[in-house]
Amino acid sequence: MSPSMSSPIESDTPIAPLSPLTSSPVLIEQVYARLRDAIADLTLPPGERIRQAELADSLGVSRQPVSHALQLLKRDGLVCESGRQGLEVAPIDADHLRQLYQVRTALDGLAARLAAMRRAQGALPQDTLKRLQDAVAAGMAMTRGTPVAKQVRVEVAFHTALHDASGNPLIGQTVAPQWPHIMRAMAATLGTLPMQEVVWHEHGEIVARIAAGDADGAERAAREHTETDGGNARREWLARLTQPE
Repeated sequence: MSPSMSSPIESDTPIAPLSPLTSSPVLIEQVYARLRDAIADLTLPPGERIRQAELADSLGVSRQPVSHALQLLKRDGLVCESGRQGLEVAPIDADHLRQLYQVRTALDGLAARLAAMRRAQGALPQDTLKRLQDAVAAGMAMTRGTPVAKQVRVEVAFHTALHDASGNPLIGQTVAPQWPHIMRAMAATLGTLPMQEVVWHEHGEIVARIAAGDADGAERAAREHTETDGGNARREWLARLTQPE
């Protein structure tokens, strides 16, 4: 069972080693991206104490870019103050996730509608539709033994493809900063949940409605995915995140 996210995870063991980065003009952005991804996939779990010197050594950089990157992560709500201990990876905030999924319901519905409208108008590139279909095929091919990290990546790939298919870049740009929060919630809970086959059937229905140019049906399928069966999975994730150990 996943550890409770209601209190920090105490750990005095060294953090998992991260691959060194090479120096570049955008080193801070590189460090930021590497640490953000490590937080998203739970390599750096909630409550993990931040040791700047160890991170710098692991990445093969000085402490300065690490310090700057940590301030960006703090802005994103992925790192927080930890009293005299300095900084730690922020706990997963169930209230924030509930609010986030409310927004995603609206945005995914809009993205599906716009994608279907583009299809009906002959403006949706075939390779864009294939990208959606390939994401669904990858999801349907997963089994109970599929690593959680891969499950999360495939889920993100589908929704990213859906947002891109809308033709409105602001949808993807709005959701993008929130993916690390969503991904680490998934990573923390998917390993203890049964495979959600129904979720991928719902994804397939969204794509089928888009392919048919059915704007109303695509939007309805996308909303129902979040609010009903997909919503049940979401509610179970949120419940597990607040369960005591």
